[in-house]
Amino acid sequence: MNVLSLFDGMSCTQIALQRLGITPTKYFASEIDQYAMKVTQANFPDTVQLGDVTKVNADDLPDIDLLIGGSPCQGFSFAGKRLNFDDPRSKLFFEYVRLLKALKPKYFLLENVRMKQESQDVISEQLGVQPIVLNSNLVSAQNRHRLYWTNIPVDGLPKDKGIKLRDILEHGYTDREKSHCVDANYFKGGNLKSYFLKNRRQLVFGFADDDKTTSGLILAGEADVKGHGYNRRVYHPDGKAPSLAAASGGNLEPKVLWPASIVGRRINDDGVRKDYDKDVPITQCLEVHEVDKARCLSTVEKDTLVSDLPKGRYPDAYSNDMRLAWRKLTPLECERLQTVPDGYTDHVSNTQRYRMLGNGFTVDSIAWLLKGMV
Repeated sequence: MNVLSLFDGMSCTQIALQRLGITPTKYFASEIDQYAMKVTQANFPDTVQLGDVTKVNADDLPDIDLLIGGSPCQGFSFAGKRLNFDDPRSKLFFEYVRLLKALKPKYFLLENVRMKQESQDVISEQLGVQPIVLNSNLVSAQNRHRLYWTNIPVDGLPKDKGIKLRDILEHGYTDREKSHCVDANYFKGGNLKSYFLKNRRQLVFGFADDDKTTSGLILAGEADVKGHGYNRRVYHPDGKAPSLAAASGGNLEPKVLWPASIVGRRINDDGVRKDYDKDVPITQCLEVHEVDKARCLSTVEKDTLVSDLPKGRYPDAYSNDMRLAWRKLTPLECERLQTVPDGYTDHVSNTQRYRMLGNGFTVDSIAWLLKGMV
């Protein structure tokens, strides 16, 4: 089987094919992001990189059995300006159409975000099929509604695996295996003690009862950070994470509720624990309570905040003498949201990992759609 993947990113399609037991004869990838290509080549070194999609010539390729791609969605996304085909990135969809018509593959699949009906109709007319609506929350801990246009036989939707956010959280995420307090080595500049004194804020929490408004998410409240909407939302471990966004930084990564208490630790300016050195002042740290599921809470600015727990507003699991903290999901946890193998993206910086994971496919969703070829 020869495969051509347009806008290939970090090559989630190859992971999906691998899970189906399919090894392509040749896998051609059109991608221009150097970091995504680095991850692809590290995991699938036989990938043939073709570069810019506008320069891919069908005459240079062998017969293609599967054409797949997720053309840039920024122009269609409800999270953006919704310029639709007036956005130059969304116009790249027509490069997919060009190669589809020239190559006439046996199978094709195109992925994109939910969009205005008029734009959806244009794509459906060009491809000759209506889209399948599939939410990744059936196969992962992430709410991610996507549209898939394909001629592959698809037998309904996958069975809900019931995966919650809690199921993908890291165990003991720390460079010190038995440490469960904030580690100053994660702090990028500044003083740990002044950080907590300056940034500790009250968070206002409350569970949403209306599933229609939350799409199955369990909102634990909003963090006191700049931004609006989902940027500020903190999610309960027993709910689902929101759809990963390609943007990173600025508190855009999903945030999870974390039960914790404030404890005193002696940590010097280099972030080294000095509990028995009385010359080092006591520093306030967070200690997590769920040790079996705990990570070392990060002190990178705004990554972790603590709040008093309002009485009478939480399940018994969060007692009234506890505090609450929130933290951003780690890159590994975001890999798990996308059902990507652990460590798949660890060949580049965390910033680039968040970005490409937000741009990528949910692998198990793609595998479900592709299994009709087998």
